[in-house]
Amino acid sequence: MNLEMAADLLEASGFAVFSAPSAEEGIRMVRDLMPDLVLMDIGLPGMDGLSATVALRSTPATCNLTLVGFSAHAMNGDVEIALRAGCDGYVIKPIDTRNFVDTVRGFIEKGRLRRISPNSRSGKSKVR
Repeated sequence: MNLEMAADLLEASGFAVFSAPSAEEGIRMVRDLMPDLVLMDIGLPGMDGLSATVALRSTPATCNLTLVGFSAHAMNGDVEIALRAGCDGYVIKPIDTRNFVDTVRGFIEKGRLRRISPNSRSGKSKVR
């Protein structure tokens, strides 16, 4: 339900949103689409989101993407664990609908500023 709400908010703001049912499928989609931002659900079935983040960070083609942890886990240490795994930030579910889109825009802008890749994308931003 949180993913649907997040997707609805982002699409209503002009973002193209893609989602995957598993980490493995998500990794394939990310490699194909090279999105501006990946909202990585930490609690995915099978391979978890932290393992998927590590996998994306270990590949030259995807190591500079903006990856943001997305989870209901808000205990002490959860954010730090996600950051150590390679997440650029963390969004706690349930999302705050009043500032979620601005939060995503901020992550995308920070990612664009630090991105080493000379590739320039235009058009709609893509978010998983």
